Amino acid sequence: MLDKDERQKIIALIHREVVPALGCTEPVAVALATARAREVLGVFPETIEVFVSGNIYKNGMGVGIPGTGMVGLPVAAALGAVCGASKDGLEVLKQVSQKSLETANQMLSEKKVKITVKDGTDKLYVESIVTANGHTCRVIISHRHTNIIYVEKNGKSVFKATPARPDVEKPTGENNLSVAKVIEFADQTPLEEIRFILEGARLNEAISKEGMTGNYGLKTGITIKKNIARKYIAEDLVSHAMSITAAASDARMDGCTLPVMSNSGSGNQGITTILPVVAVARKTGASEEKLIRALILSNLMAIYIKQFIGQLTALCGILTAATGAACGICYLLGGNLNQISGTIKNMTASITGMICDGAKLGCAIKVSSGVSAAVYCALLAMEGINATQTDGIIDEDVELTVRNIGTLATKGMRETDLHIINTMISNRQ
Repeated sequence: MLDKDERQKIIALIHREVVPALGCTEPVAVALATARAREVLGVFPETIEVFVSGNIYKNGMGVGIPGTGMVGLPVAAALGAVCGASKDGLEVLKQVSQKSLETANQMLSEKKVKITVKDGTDKLYVESIVTANGHTCRVIISHRHTNIIYVEKNGKSVFKATPARPDVEKPTGENNLSVAKVIEFADQTPLEEIRFILEGARLNEAISKEGMTGNYGLKTGITIKKNIARKYIAEDLVSHAMSITAAASDARMDGCTLPVMSNSGSGNQGITTILPVVAVARKTGASEEKLIRALILSNLMAIYIKQFIGQLTALCGILTAATGAACGICYLLGGNLNQISGTIKNMTASITGMICDGAKLGCAIKVSSGVSAAVYCALLAMEGINATQTDGIIDEDVELTVRNIGTLATKGMRETDLHIINTMISNRQ
């Protein structure tokens, strides 16, 4: 068993990366920046100007803002300034009311909110500038959605943090994690130290049930469920896991006001690391202890793989989240280190090429595809079947396979990312 000090460091990492979030985290980062700027300014702003990286713009332009029935970064920026509290972090928009929405809409109609893409920044970058009565405040968030690195009032710095590392630099290798260590931690850590992960299951099951009302997004989850009832689709592990996970994404992407438990700065990734594992646990009659350990394995494996990729790239984050879920599912089915490693290789051979073309309603379809792959890849691995080093970017060493994914995302897909962003911007002009 890992010693207590090492376990506590890993638990702290999970607590940092697995947190409640309300709404898509890119618009939320914008709202957080404007909320903090208003707080420092001390008065309600007359104008709001926000500069964002292309990746923030990509992920914020078409996604629903909780409690508004609206989409996009401008409304998030306005609401952050109107009613946001920076202490709430990724739940900064939880105080949205009809009155605050009316105020935000008035700012938008009077063209007092401006969003501009800024080149040459970290891939996750938000710079908010608010003005009122001749006074100005500037707030910068970089590298992580809640990482405020600079605050300035009337040209004078009032807060400055250590600059965030660029997404494309070498991964930190935080806590010296490895596939084997992730499995060891999940399997052997005293249960009471990791029981907290059940709160994630509670939150994400709640938004899944809301999504199943059929009032959200593309209705991906409920459509799968309807077609199970029609007997067009079998009622099995795959379809059940796809249905409940996609339903949660449907609700989240369409502005549902329920929070989700996120993973690595993404609500959809949190949904995907948790709900397929819950679905399989329920179907197989797994004990609560087995579920807790499988959820920890899923979330920590996703965090580990994500460290080599960065927060925002052209590679859809569902790959890392669904790979984590696949590992959790394999564990639930009795998988060992070799079988879980095989599961990772199978997932790498399956959906690695899935692109991120922004947060929007269609993400629920990608979520369902990732969940389907997760179940099948785990089942293959349980039979001793896995992709080998003759299959594309797969390496015999699972650790090198993980690093190959990271290299593809951070270096190989840079040009892809630019083309996606430029296409999305030009389509809306």
